[in-house]
Amino acid sequence: MRSILVHVYNDPGIEARLQVALDMARSYDAHLTFLQVVQQPIVLPGDYTGTITAQMMPVVQEQADELRQVIEARLADEDVRWDWVQEAGMADDMLMSHAALNDLVLVGCLAPQGSETQPSRLAGTLAIEGRSPVMVAPKDAKGFDPTKPALVAWNGSREASHALREALPMLKHSTSVFLATVTDENDRKRSALPPVDGAAYLSRHGISCEIVELPCLGRHPAEVLLEAADSRDAGYIVLGAYGHARLFEMVFGGVTRRMLKNPPIPLVLAH
Repeated sequence: MRSILVHVYNDPGIEARLQVALDMARSYDAHLTFLQVVQQPIVLPGDYTGTITAQMMPVVQEQADELRQVIEARLADEDVRWDWVQEAGMADDMLMSHAALNDLVLVGCLAPQGSETQPSRLAGTLAIEGRSPVMVAPKDAKGFDPTKPALVAWNGSREASHALREALPMLKHSTSVFLATVTDENDRKRSALPPVDGAAYLSRHGISCEIVELPCLGRHPAEVLLEAADSRDAGYIVLGAYGHARLFEMVFGGVTRRMLKNPPIPLVLAH
């Protein structure tokens, strides 16, 4: 985790992302790239000539520059390596482009320019279409302790396996790792990689883990995983994102979607 891309936009979680990014940079000896995407204002109904939109653009740019000045002034006093990139365009496209040469992408859990209760779709988009793992920071995070226990959600899928591999540099810093499987009667009959395979893979990289089986008992798997992470004082959760089709999860509420809604601790996602 030597190169970390941090998404910058003015939302209630910007302070949390900044604190998490600084802690990670110090712990992993990483370089931070702060990416600020200035998006063109949405065309308003009736503005057929685009006059109003054109008038709003300088205001949007001025607000972006003010945020940049505030954060850069703070970063000047921090003992980390960093640079700032400001791009004009769509956040999805710009993040995807810059993520290609970064080891981790740090985003917020709230949707840019959305409500404080609406999960950000950026995390899912980056996890599915990108090639770098994505960390979703809670909006109220005070920082990040890489030595705290890590909970790895395991169901034997390709997504879970990929997330496990991508999280290796982080897992090596954790004092303990829990490979957690949420089970019910139907899960027992499925053909997938067993937890011992995941444990064996970690062992080859010098990481010992504890295999944990979590009975579902009629509850949603996301609720079970969050409860298990809390009881073990986990610092973050590693999750294979969108094991089902994304549309299916949006309609019926899959594990990824439930976890992305106001997570209490950071989530590390890969698809």
